[in-house]
Formats: sequence, structure tokens, C-alpha cells
Amino acid sequence: MLKLRLAAAALNQTPMDWVGNRDRILAAIDEAKAADAAILCLPELCITGYGCEDQFFSTGLQSAALDMLAEVAPATAGMAVALGLPLMVNRGLYNAAAMLCDGELMGFTLKQHLAGDGIHYEPRWFRKWPPGAVERVEIDGREVPVGDLLYNCGGVRIGIEICRDAWVADRPGSRLAAGGADVILNPTASHFSFGKQDIRRRIVLEGSRTFDVSFAFANLLGNEAGRTIFDGGTQIASSGRMLAEGPRLAFGDRSLICADVDVHANRRLKATSSEPSLPPQAYGGETVRSAYRLQSPTLPCPVAKPAPWDASPPPKHEEFARAAALGLFDYLRKSRSRGFVVSLSGGADSAAVTTLVWLMARLGIAELGVNDFAARLPMVRDLATAASAEAIVGRLLACVYQATRNSGETTRNAAESIAKATGAEFLHWNIDALVDGYVATVSKAVGRELTWDRDDVALQNIQARARGPAAWLLANLRDALLLVTSNRSEAAVGYATMDGDTCGGLAPISGVDKAYLLEWLQWMETTGPQGVGPLSALSAVNSQRPTAELRPASEGQTDEGDLMPYRVLDAIERAAIRDKMTPVEVLDAIRPQFFDEGIVQLGQWVERFFRLWSHNQWKRERFAPGFHVDDRGLDPKGWCRFPILNSGFERELAALREYVDTLAT
Repeated sequence: MLKLRLAAAALNQTPMDWVGNRDRILAAIDEAKAADAAILCLPELCITGYGCEDQFFSTGLQSAALDMLAEVAPATAGMAVALGLPLMVNRGLYNAAAMLCDGELMGFTLKQHLAGDGIHYEPRWFRKWPPGAVERVEIDGREVPVGDLLYNCGGVRIGIEICRDAWVADRPGSRLAAGGADVILNPTASHFSFGKQDIRRRIVLEGSRTFDVSFAFANLLGNEAGRTIFDGGTQIASSGRMLAEGPRLAFGDRSLICADVDVHANRRLKATSSEPSLPPQAYGGETVRSAYRLQSPTLPCPVAKPAPWDASPPPKHEEFARAAALGLFDYLRKSRSRGFVVSLSGGADSAAVTTLVWLMARLGIAELGVNDFAARLPMVRDLATAASAEAIVGRLLACVYQATRNSGETTRNAAESIAKATGAEFLHWNIDALVDGYVATVSKAVGRELTWDRDDVALQNIQARARGPAAWLLANLRDALLLVTSNRSEAAVGYATMDGDTCGGLAPISGVDKAYLLEWLQWMETTGPQGVGPLSALSAVNSQRPTAELRPASEGQTDEGDLMPYRVLDAIERAAIRDKMTPVEVLDAIRPQFFDEGIVQLGQWVERFFRLWSHNQWKRERFAPGFHVDDRGLDPKGWCRFPILNSGFERELAALREYVDTLAT
């Protein structure tokens, strides 16, 4: 029997935070050593951070990454460690994983399959490495092998697949296994999106079973660079059995798991396989050898379990609550802001944003404790003296209700109720004088009185815009981050006022549609995340119909009256934008779900969506950064590119009208 202890660590890194990133790597190595681990897998590009973007091209960044690797190497004495960094080879830049064994650099495995879809732009910065190819680079005066490598550490053979390498059909692991790999490590930067964890579990389990190896998966953690949230959720499996799984969406700097594996047992399984997937000569790469013999463990293996909320499939409402809360926490501390400001209207969107800040405090304190939570936000004064999560929210969050004559007591009371329940500071004032001043000035300039019959949209928008300067002023006074309260459905159709309700530096709910957000608020009112529970004050919001409250109250304005039912809007958006259907195809796709609405009405709603979508790309281009939580988002900088100037789908909408007329008759 040859027993080894594998370890995998999730790290919360920051692009180009050289000292911080290095220290978190060293802390993970020390923790793995204390746990008696022989092999440690760390995340993809963890030395530099994954989100460096075009700064990857900087020779200074590339050089600093190698300097940090040299500083880390001595700490790996007595074990093998894989960790990621960018590496220049000849004339190309590559996404690399360095293998360190007993303090020495053995080589660099280079990524063969780059992520170039959705939020990923790896082909912009890196080149694909060809299977089987091996080169040499000079590091500190010695030649080091790079490319498609196997590492033999005292008789134990270790291969590396870097993130996307494990997600493709022709994954390098099959050739590494053919070359005799006992262990495959997967340094990864796998972003959060709803339901994605089950896919990762299948990849890890299937890789270990198909290749008869032990498999370790190590992911980044937290909001690394602004938009993307990483789950963590490290995993270790062997021959098709999950041995250890770490927590996801944790607030700490790192999370390490360990598991003991039997190398000889996996080799026996390989030997008894009636038909290996690939012959030995299929590997084609090079084996790099170290004389150091990895040590078997002598201490009990630490037990790691996923969080109790993280079932299979993961509950979507729990995932959103925890991902957005963690995203806010990391954004706050990494931006060095002193808190948040929310323009709290008493409606669903601003209530959701306020609730997420409250959840950030509740979940963060539950995991870290008040002192550690406060220590990670040193820019916020007197935080550690707060006695509860609500008291901490009171020092972090200010909510402001800015009324006009079109506002009602219902929303005013709802706003105050939510602020009080979460502990937020609540301020309120009236902006009628500001709005009237703008309207009077422009009326005089254009030589006529502005009226609702003639100037409806302009009179609505000036109210929203008049709220912006005061909200910004409050945020500036507090050195705080103004949070945008717009959602994905509003972004799709441009149902938002630029420089009004879109004011702010971060849009935490822009990745979710309004229909889902309303469901989530109902869940938060009655259930809430495990360990936190419900926020019953949300009943004051959930009992209302969403409204912008920008027209006179006598008109009974509602969001769905202005647009269409949100469930219909979101179904059209998924078909049109996610699935790239034409208007006629969209109508056919949604008819079974909304048959009772009638073909003429559905056709009008489909046409309205396409017109609003095509006319409002300029707004989506200007929206504040938001969190990526759904792998079909609308953020043009993160997923969905669309031309600002376009035809407006005139030909396609003419075909839709003709099709509706045919069906209606």
C-alpha cells in the first residue's frame, strides 16, 4: 500500500496584489503541511490573480509573477505543490501551472484548451499549447521544461489539467492517464453561476473514475476583480468516489481540504481494466523526475464537508443570497470603501439590494465572528464595537427615501420598515422643489409649459434624475459606495433612467431578472438562508405591485403596465437573447406557456421587447458593473455583445406582424 494525503485549497486572491496573494499561498502551504499533506493543488493563475485582463501583457507583471514563484518555492520543502501563473514561452504568453517539489521547480504545464466564451477572454491574452509538445525556458540560469508534462516525484506520477482542459471531450487527462498518472491536479478559476456546482462534481468524479486516478480540484474564491464571483468548493475524488469537498462561497481568505488516497489501489484498477481508454504511447509528452519521495501521512486526516445548505442540486435562492452577499463583502473591502448607500424607494429592487447588504453582515459574522469581520474592513471605523449584525449594518449602510408628490405613503412606510429591520440608517427628504425648478427652467427656455399629455417620459425621467445628485452627495460624504438598484429585466428593455436610478458604482442585482427577484424576496420573507432565517419586514414590499411612482398617483402606474408581465418579458428575453431566436421563433416558443394571453397580445409584447432591446444597448453599455450569477447575462462587458447602432429588427418585426395576422385570422 502506498498511501498519500492530497490537499486542495481555495484562495481569495486579488489581481496584482503581489504580497497579499503570496502570503495567502504561503498560508495555504503551511496549513497543508500541518495537515501532513504530500501534494497540494492551488488555483489557476493564483500568483497574479485570474482577472488581470490586458495587464497580463505587461512584462513587469510576468516578471513579478516569477519573482513570487521564487519566493514561494522554498516553502514547498517536503511536499509537491502546483500553482498557477502566466508564462512567456518563446513569442507567446501561456496560462501555466508550476510544479514545485521539495523546494525545487520541476516544470510548467501549459493550458491546452482556453476559455473564450461568456465572461472569459483567455484567447485574447494566452495561446493554446499543443498536445505532446515540450519546450525549455530559462529560469534563474537553468533550463526548465514547459508544455505537456508528467511529474514523477519519487515514483508517484502527477499530471495537471488546467481548468477548461477538464471540461472538453478530448481532455489531457486521458493521455496523462495513458502515460501512467497516479494523481491528476486541476488548478482552476471556475466562476459562480446558478447550478454549476453539480457539473463540477460530475467532471471531478468522472475524471477520477475514467482514468483510475486520484483527482484534486482547487478553485479560486470570492469576488476577485469586480464582476466575477468564484465559488471555492474544492474537491478530491479517487476512482469515482468523492472523498472530500470544501465549502462554497465562504468569507475567509482560504479554504483547505485533505483526503487520503491509495496509489497502489488505483494502479490495480488500471491493471484490471479490460480495455484502457488509450494506449501508453498516446501520451506523447515528457516525464520530469524528482528524486524526492513523497511521504505517507502519520497524522489523522482532517475531515472536510460541504456546507449543509449546499445540496445537490444546489438551491438557487440560497446560492444567490450567498454569492451576492460575498460579492458585496469583497467589493467593499477591495475597493476600500467605508460603506454603502442605497436609494431605497420602498419597492422590490431597492429592498433586495438592502437585504443583500444585511445578509452580507449576517453571513460574514456567522462565519468569521464580529472581530475578524471588522478586521477585514479596517476602513470602517468602530465596526468591532458593534454588538450585532444589525448594528454593523447601521455603520455600513445608509438608505435614503426621496419623495415627490407622486410618491405614496405605502412605499414610504415600506422603505422605513426595511431600513429599520435590517439596522440601516434611514434618511428621507422631498425633492419636489428640485424637480419643479428644473421643469420651470426648461419650460421658460422652450417657451411652453411642460405637460403630462405631451411630455410624459421627460417628466418621469427628471424625477429620477433629480434623485441622483443627492444620493451621490450622501455617498461622497460617507466615502461610501452608491449601489445601483436596477435589475436584468430593466436592462433588457431600457426601463431605467440614465443618471437617475442607474446612478452608482456597483449593481448587485443586475444579473437576475425581475420575476426571479420577486420570487426570491418572497422566499426571504418566509424562509431565508439556512442559519439566518427570514426577514419578515419584506411583507411590506411583497404586498405591492412594482411601480416606478413617477406619474401622478391617479394614473395607477405599474411597471408591468408600462411594459408587459415580467414572466412574459423574461421568457421573451431568454428566447431572443440567450437562444438568439427571431421574433417569429420567439412567439412560437412562448405561446404554449402564455396561450391564454392571446396571439395578438403576445405578438405585440414580442415586438415591444425587440424594439426596446435594440434601442437601448447604449444604456446597457453605461450600466455600473454587476455580479455575474447566470451564464446567460446581458452585461456587454461580461457576456452579451450587441451593436449600439442597429436596424431595430425592422425586417424581422415585419415578418412577425404578418405571421400574427395570419394566425389571428
